[in-house]
Amino acid sequence: MAETLTLSGTSKHEQYTSLLPQIRALIEHETDPVANLANVAAALRQTFNFFWVGFYRVQDNELVLGPFQGPIACTRIAKGKGVCGAAYEKNETQLVPDVDLFPGHIACSSLSRSEIVVPVHNAVGEVIAVLDVDSDELNAFDEVDQTFLEAIVALIKNV
Repeated sequence: MAETLTLSGTSKHEQYTSLLPQIRALIEHETDPVANLANVAAALRQTFNFFWVGFYRVQDNELVLGPFQGPIACTRIAKGKGVCGAAYEKNETQLVPDVDLFPGHIACSSLSRSEIVVPVHNAVGEVIAVLDVDSDELNAFDEVDQTFLEAIVALIKNV
């Protein structure tokens, strides 16, 4: 696939629908996990202009910063700490309309206002990474984001 995206539609649902097969094509024949995570983060940021998009990979039972797009980020996050750590520990998507109301939120950037974090699983269902998406606006994410971001991370086979 070429290194450009062809997006159509004006609604968020239409944009995700257009983006999903392009991400699939972008990563399906690439075996390097870092390259795939980097391209997924870039595609999401380019499409939606999110404040921050990136991955934290599980290493030694904690989350370690992986490929991302946006401002400098926290490098390591303990399991169960903040939104990312909660997604890792609970093995479920965390949809947070206002990060200031999330108990134990880790403010890697004071500009982040809402967040969605989606676990990435290996073939046996273990969390091997999380996709973290931040917005500088409150209530930026909803069930549409959750559905499509979960579908996107399901395409990721190895990290």
